[in-house]
Amino acid sequence: MYSNDRRQMRQPFLDAWRKTRDRLPMTGIELKISEVIVQHPEYHDLLDHPDQALERDWLPEQGEVNPFLHMGFHLSIREMVGIDQPGGIRPLYERLCLQYGDPLAAEHAMMDCLSEAIWRAQRDNLPPDGAALLTCIQGLVRGK
Repeated sequence: MYSNDRRQMRQPFLDAWRKTRDRLPMTGIELKISEVIVQHPEYHDLLDHPDQALERDWLPEQGEVNPFLHMGFHLSIREMVGIDQPGGIRPLYERLCLQYGDPLAAEHAMMDCLSEAIWRAQRDNLPPDGAALLTCIQGLVRGK
């Protein structure tokens, strides 16, 4: 799933959605992608039109959110929580799930922290700073 080619990055989402709709067998990663897609019905129409989905641009300066980036962030957060990396992210996530009453809402809250960590890493040409990511997420937890 790692590439600089936008079409290659988006294709696994389209494949997982097609297999979900057609009730076809899926790989482990396709099941994870499918779960995220099912939780985002606002993207279903887009994913039903693969040619448009592969070519479209979403411009942040116009307030648009790239659905593939958004869903990719969900997958990234779930993977980080699953392996507890950076160390301590899992209990923070669990606290946010209780605080928001919904794992999806907790992930949405964490996305700003993740996007900032990625932006800083790209800007500084360094690996993402796990400690800074945890500090940001800690700031989301009530009582901190």
